[in-house]
Amino acid sequence: MEQLPGRPGNLTPEEDEKLRKFWEMFLRVCNVLGEEVITESETTSEAASRVGTAASEKPKKKRMSLFKKKDKNGEKAPSKSQVIETIKENDPEDKWGENKTYLETLATHSPEQIRATIWTMVKHDHPDALLLRFLRARKWDLQRALVMMMSTMNWRCSESRVDDEIMANGEEYAAANEKSSDPKTRKLAEDFLAQLRMGKSYCYGTDKAGRPICFVRARLHRAGEQSEEGLERFTVYLIETTRFMLSPPIDTACIVFDLTGFSLQNMDYTPVKFMIKCFEANYPESLGVVLVHKAPWVFQGIWKIVRGWLDPVVASKVHFTNNVKDMEEFIAKERIPNDLEGSSGYTYEYKEPVLGENAKMKDIETKDKLLQEREALYEEYESKTIEWISEVDPLKRASIHSERDAIAKKLREQYWRLDPYFRSRSLYDRIGVIKPGGHLDYYPSQATSATGNGTAAAIASGETAVDDVD
Repeated sequence: MEQLPGRPGNLTPEEDEKLRKFWEMFLRVCNVLGEEVITESETTSEAASRVGTAASEKPKKKRMSLFKKKDKNGEKAPSKSQVIETIKENDPEDKWGENKTYLETLATHSPEQIRATIWTMVKHDHPDALLLRFLRARKWDLQRALVMMMSTMNWRCSESRVDDEIMANGEEYAAANEKSSDPKTRKLAEDFLAQLRMGKSYCYGTDKAGRPICFVRARLHRAGEQSEEGLERFTVYLIETTRFMLSPPIDTACIVFDLTGFSLQNMDYTPVKFMIKCFEANYPESLGVVLVHKAPWVFQGIWKIVRGWLDPVVASKVHFTNNVKDMEEFIAKERIPNDLEGSSGYTYEYKEPVLGENAKMKDIETKDKLLQEREALYEEYESKTIEWISEVDPLKRASIHSERDAIAKKLREQYWRLDPYFRSRSLYDRIGVIKPGGHLDYYPSQATSATGNGTAAAIASGETAVDDVD
């Protein structure tokens, strides 16, 4: 499948230049790149070598200094101070309060913490792909893209605790907490698992464009049945888990809101607003298409309200389908679940966590070794990025870019060795959709589902694989 515009490997010269400047801004915020300028007598490789040397000196915590040649026209990306000076905290066009969050993030988080959180966001993605999401979402405006990325970083790190709580704890932890003596802890676990067990939202298969599909069955929701925190954690957990079902060049998902049997008692504006904020502010450029299926007449008034909250770009991705024939425009009938009149033979069924399936997460020694290995790859990528930013010769720059891509490939492969020590297993690991090494099978056989992708036998043993650590 051909790569879409504005993605790694398919950038115009102008977009490529924007990406280089965006990397420069990000590295400055993280104190990886400084304001110094390379002298004309110093080559880019010599500067990068000094950066690498500085990075390897221990026990310094600051990763690198930045040394940069000016572009031929003398133009540089705006510095952190220049960006701050132009930020308007109460900008009426700032829908989600990102400007204020950006300023607060710089004031309350160290450069090292910002850097670590952004790199953790990358996971199995190409680092360029992550930054490009923010650039596309903000129409290639460097300052607004940086503000958005820092706001997302703060949300993940300080507000939602996406990686160190939601994804690290996951389903097995919730199952254990159902028996907690603490009422709040028990309620949160029960709310989280109740939504998984009923299949309020679940992933199954791909649409005709190859995008993974998330089905949302609105009739299963009742306002007040789950706490607001429980609803939000479930939403983030499902979005994050779906990220692992994206494989380049596919980088967006399809969401089907099944309104079969929907009535006003199923409507709850609070989680709808949260979902909109997730996709518009914290998971930019993640939606490929949204199908609203079998909307009853009572939904007309609701849609007028909801559409007013949506960014026009997001609203343009919403399509209404009234029957299976309409849906077939987007999803092959043999891939549509049975309860939506498809012929896939699929009906959602939740498989409970297997005791000990996250045993590798207790192997702190191996996890630390893998994290150290990953940190070295981060530094290598940053060093090569500085060369790429600084190089003025187009041929040399292209060669350096290829070297960056090679490191990005190593990062992707290395992530999947780290993954079982870092992320709790999900339903989609157990049924064999997400396989070891990041391989995907959107339609696993019943035999694979029954054995849970080897989860019970292989992961419950808790043994570290020989290939996990180089």
